[in-house]
Amino acid sequence: MARSGFLNARIARVALSFLVIVGSVALPCVYAQDAVRPEIGKPLQAANVLIKSGKFKDALAKIREVDGVPNKTANETYLIESTRGSAASGAGENDTIIRSFEAVVASGKAPAATQLKLVEALAGAHYRAKDYAATNKWATRYLREGGGNQQIRTLLIQSYFQSGDFANSAKESLIDIQADEKAGRTPSEEKLQLLANSYLRQKNTNGYIATIEKLLNYYPKKSLWADVIARLQRKPGFSDRLALDVYRLQLATGNLTATDDFMVMPQLALQAGFPGEAKKVIDEGYANGALGKGAEVDRQKRLRDLVEKRVAENQKVIAAGADETAANTAKDGNALVNLGYNLFTSGQSAKGITLMEAGIKKGDLKRPDDAKLRLGTALIQSGQKAKGAQVLKSVQGTDGAQDLANLWVIFAR
Repeated sequence: MARSGFLNARIARVALSFLVIVGSVALPCVYAQDAVRPEIGKPLQAANVLIKSGKFKDALAKIREVDGVPNKTANETYLIESTRGSAASGAGENDTIIRSFEAVVASGKAPAATQLKLVEALAGAHYRAKDYAATNKWATRYLREGGGNQQIRTLLIQSYFQSGDFANSAKESLIDIQADEKAGRTPSEEKLQLLANSYLRQKNTNGYIATIEKLLNYYPKKSLWADVIARLQRKPGFSDRLALDVYRLQLATGNLTATDDFMVMPQLALQAGFPGEAKKVIDEGYANGALGKGAEVDRQKRLRDLVEKRVAENQKVIAAGADETAANTAKDGNALVNLGYNLFTSGQSAKGITLMEAGIKKGDLKRPDDAKLRLGTALIQSGQKAKGAQVLKSVQGTDGAQDLANLWVIFAR
């Protein structure tokens, strides 16, 4: 699953960045035609001095002295709330920020540049208050009026997500990610995480996997590999016959860790006719401590002995050359592909790949996409990554082979 804790921490940091705006919203000047009475002007001047000194709570207390003055003019109210909003920003009093700056914006008296900064601040303040409908309102207004702070767009998208509007959070996140990719920029991990979580909440498996694939491409992590492989197996239509191929990808990405997996994969490899592959898995299981201990140690030893026996038998067959002769004379390429993969997993990498290529070229294969999947992975594992990726990109189908091929292409990068 995409890391919701990481995502929430990022959201909190973005919201916090909108809190301290003292100095970014200039205190508006007094309009000459609207005189300010001394009983209001003097406390406000004193409050402004306190704000500049960083004594924000003292400034708020000073401003409250004018609240009882009757019959305030529109200009006086505007100045009071402007000053109060600036002091509240420094003091971190979010509710006061909202009330004061909304009043200033509604007055229409602030210069255009100041007005836009207030709208920006209100989007952040409402987000901090978890009022996502209001966040959307002010963030949308900010962007519509030409605001250039892209964090506000991020806040808007996150607000969609937090309010449960996952369709819009996915839509807008995707727009940003595609714009980054079109411009040759790497999309941020935060954007991709948000898109992945938006798809996940909508139960959009295809969208989720596609986004996780992007994360794997740009920010590869073992935990993400584990998640996307597990979800791929649960995808509707995924074929059980690809179980061994799934294990191969888990092994390559460091996600084959359970003792049971180190027992099952070798058995599947033996059944498929690849004892050399079974031996490699068994050996790794013993080397990393997954095998060779616990209540199943005797069973594990019996499997190891069986694998060693099959490997010895296989080497004799390979040396005799009868299988290769039969594969070359067969009407189709199935035997060549299987023998080639057997040789590849038995240590004869170059010859194995050559036979697999010959089998695919001969054609009339029972499962051509499976053959190309295995040839592509063999090429990648032998160091021929570009060639392997080219083969894998030709894999088609909806039963999981193409999905696995796509993941191997990403792994090759």
